[in-house]
Amino acid sequence: MSQDQASSIKFKLFLMMILEIAIWGAWQIKIFGYMAMLNFTPDQQWLVGSAFGIASIIGIFFSNQFADRNFSAERFLAFSHVVGGIALVATAYQKEFWPFFGCFLVYCLLYVPTISVTNSLAFANLKDPAKDFGFVRMGGTIGWIIVSWPFIFLLGEKANVEQTKWVFIVAGIISFVLAAFSLTLPHTPPRRDAEGMDKSAWLKALRLLGIPYVLVLFVVTFIDSTIHNGYFVVIDGFLQKVGISANMSMVVSSIGQVAEIVTMLVLGTVLKRLGWKATLIIGIIGHAVRFGIFAFFGTPDHQWLIIAIQVLHGICYAFYFVTVYIFVDAVFPKDVRTSAQGLFNLLILGVGMVVASKVFPALMEKYKTAEGIDYHRLFLVPSGLALLGILMLAIFFKPPTHGPEDVGGSSAPH
Repeated sequence: MSQDQASSIKFKLFLMMILEIAIWGAWQIKIFGYMAMLNFTPDQQWLVGSAFGIASIIGIFFSNQFADRNFSAERFLAFSHVVGGIALVATAYQKEFWPFFGCFLVYCLLYVPTISVTNSLAFANLKDPAKDFGFVRMGGTIGWIIVSWPFIFLLGEKANVEQTKWVFIVAGIISFVLAAFSLTLPHTPPRRDAEGMDKSAWLKALRLLGIPYVLVLFVVTFIDSTIHNGYFVVIDGFLQKVGISANMSMVVSSIGQVAEIVTMLVLGTVLKRLGWKATLIIGIIGHAVRFGIFAFFGTPDHQWLIIAIQVLHGICYAFYFVTVYIFVDAVFPKDVRTSAQGLFNLLILGVGMVVASKVFPALMEKYKTAEGIDYHRLFLVPSGLALLGILMLAIFFKPPTHGPEDVGGSSAPH
């Protein structure tokens, strides 16, 4: 492969990641506010919010066992995004709960496996994956950022149901674009020799929970993933309460993804200097501070502070979740690393999202007043959970090494 060919492929993969994560970013911030407009109950919101998490859990096994072994990656992406795009557009026109839930669930079941497949396709076609994958994966973060901008024009300052449904239509359009673009990607045949699901490796990974520092990290990751996903449940309504218009809330929230890019650039240096424990604690401190600011300064008078504090999202994500991925890869035994990554992924992309979709709509219902939601009391809950996670790490987390010998790579944005 010539240098020009390698550069062309790398740029195509970069564009693939932009489109892939833009689909997700188009609806994530607005979906819970939209369901409230449709008068869905907290339990109904939980079911819809859980669809992506459940699909994440299924997708971890589906993409490894079925998709990678039976379909060429680019054709799998094309099919999934055509049908997923249709499901998204159909979701936009459903006002009753069960049709809405059904369409959205179909989209989730088709979309989530493509997250793993795009990663596999990139690794299979990059000339130097260790060096180039970080750049390619950054396209996902950029996709999440830029997809927020069309909604400045598509939504009004106080967007109603008819305007907000465009989050699903835009996501569907991007899905169709990616379906067509996928057919131009390098042919990546099914991995007939792909390693099957090693049940013994999963059992070994589960047995690692008997090691105190692994169990502590697992429990704290569950706590952190719950409050991290809870942020997306409540942020749109909260930003509008402090005076940020409905057509600007996604742009304000995307400041966190801009900060994520910067944070990723310094993560390696921070890890080497401060080590695992301190870096993880800083990541959760980011949540405690952010939710604390929301709780005590969540008024229009402090709008500038609410906007500025969005930069902590980069620290919350990179300094905790990406550090967990790196820690597992650096510390866990080689024969269970993949299974252990999957185990923590179950928390971060699956279980945490399912629990957050149950807990945070219930909190919004519990703290509803005649004037609206009492966000002060609501945000004290994730603030307290973050403090609990900090204390657990500080007292009980005793990793076998201080920090990594070498750090590289990247991860998906959220």
